[in-house]
Amino acid sequence: MFRALDLIARHFPVFRARRGLLVVRMDGIGDMVLFRQSLDHYAEAFGVSPKDITILGCESWRRIADQIFDGYQIVTIDEHGYARRLLYRFHINLMVRRLSPDITVCDSYLRRAMMADSLVWASNARRTVVSMPYVNEPTRSEFTFYLSQFDEIIDTGPYPTHEIHRHYNFVSTLLDKRVTPRPPVIEWPTERPDYAKSGPYAIINPGSNEPGRRWPFESYIAVAEKLLDLGWRVAFVGTRGERWDAALLDQFARRPGVSDMTGQTTLHELMSLMLYANLVISNDTGPAHLSIALGAPTLVIVGGGHFTSFVPYPEDVCPKNAKFVYEVMDCYHCFWRCHKRESKHDVFPCVSAIAIDDVWEKCVSLSANQPPPQDLTNVVS
Repeated sequence: MFRALDLIARHFPVFRARRGLLVVRMDGIGDMVLFRQSLDHYAEAFGVSPKDITILGCESWRRIADQIFDGYQIVTIDEHGYARRLLYRFHINLMVRRLSPDITVCDSYLRRAMMADSLVWASNARRTVVSMPYVNEPTRSEFTFYLSQFDEIIDTGPYPTHEIHRHYNFVSTLLDKRVTPRPPVIEWPTERPDYAKSGPYAIINPGSNEPGRRWPFESYIAVAEKLLDLGWRVAFVGTRGERWDAALLDQFARRPGVSDMTGQTTLHELMSLMLYANLVISNDTGPAHLSIALGAPTLVIVGGGHFTSFVPYPEDVCPKNAKFVYEVMDCYHCFWRCHKRESKHDVFPCVSAIAIDDVWEKCVSLSANQPPPQDLTNVVS
């Protein structure tokens, strides 16, 4: 049924002249951050003005898109609704068709054919350019169909090439010259929030939409205890749905210097808090990439599901404000299909195995580049 309505939308009569470039980005906040720097080469690569480039993005980052993609056109959709609701999908496909782009592009590697590729196909652009996706047996038939419909397919490298390198491999191929990759950067002019005016503080982001990627909450509290002992303040953040150990957090939040901001900040407010933070500690999730791009000292706790595809960053594009901690196991690259945990609610062993002392050592290393009183180097673990 999806394919039939997609076909109707693709051939819906539109009398508007084809114009501009449509860039399909059906991915999360972190993926969007890793892509952002390479976008600035698209105007040259496709011979268009930046103001004629439209980003088709996700509702999850709509509220910050205008700032991050300043100078470009932005259209966002509910990506989950598009994947599940027939009539909503048809409505969106008609909207995309009516945009009447001259060129449509998608350079995502780990993508869903029935989302990203469907949108590229529904646009019915004169020219379609995509990257070669990651294909496995369950997705082979879908990708085989869509890839047969596109004009150009660019191979951005074998798995597990890092996403930043993939984006630059894509534009380098289009420009027929090597474009040097750059670390992610987000300009976010904002006033210092009230919370940031009362001394050093750390932001802790212990949530994730995948329970397995959550470093044990007790371990986060152990690190927070060390920070409190230094006279720092600690703020826990995340969405209300990520308040996964509420009882323990409620108890710990009674401590002086601890703030439970879970579910109480907008994305704008969270970014402002991270921008001025002396330290951000996070699981492998979207806010971690935002924090790095903002320039905040950021430590990311990493599992091995698709290690080096997104985190850790390669040395040539890893800013000094970012560090990663992980415990290498022989089962890395399981694509989060872990066979070593008893239930889907358990933390992945590669994440739970990360030692508190290793995390603290990275915190000390990050803070060493900051002026007193933020320096942690004199503190013994």
